Amino acid sequence: MKKETTTVSKTWPTKAAMEQVYAKNFWGGEVGSFYSGEGSHDHQLVDPYVEVVISFLKSLDKPVVVCDLGCGDFNIGKQLAPYTLKYHAVDIVEDLIAYNQKHYASDAIDFQCLDLAKDTLPHGDCAIIRQVLQHLSNDEVLAICSQLSNYKYVIVTEHLPQDNFIPNLDIISGQGIRLKKKSGVDLLATPFNLKVRDQKHLLTIPLKKNKGKIVTWLYEMF
Repeated sequence: MKKETTTVSKTWPTKAAMEQVYAKNFWGGEVGSFYSGEGSHDHQLVDPYVEVVISFLKSLDKPVVVCDLGCGDFNIGKQLAPYTLKYHAVDIVEDLIAYNQKHYASDAIDFQCLDLAKDTLPHGDCAIIRQVLQHLSNDEVLAICSQLSNYKYVIVTEHLPQDNFIPNLDIISGQGIRLKKKSGVDLLATPFNLKVRDQKHLLTIPLKKNKGKIVTWLYEMF
């Protein structure tokens, strides 16, 4: 019997894969629109998340600079930005960033087209990475992790299996996530082993029909 391997090779650029997701509306939405999926629009998923993140931002001594790493269609970011000093929103899809820039940019909100795994990330106090890493290969997640120590706080949200699972089985970057392998991203586990000063569970939202759960963690970095 052939032994199953947990590693994969990258077949085509992540940028092209994500451009296709939006161009062909793989995550839903009307043709020709930018739509980041139900995870960014379903009120049962979005409202509790926005509430806990705003609560954290308001708990700080003063407003901070937030870097939204994988901002998508900005439906969530536009709700968080008023509670920050400055909001840097980043995504890999140029047309998406251009659209967001036109409709949402202000003196306090800016948009940048960057590859999180290759480019230098914006400076800030708090990084938000919401259901982004789940779409990326382990090599790309590792590259992103190498820059997370530049922030004081990191808020990470991932779609995980409902029960116990083997974390961080590798995938090819793109539309899919590790759930089909009964796996999910855990930044504190091998091979990422992210070093944090403290961690706090902010939110878990169970999904219907045994489709897993959406979990949000707050990490305080060294």
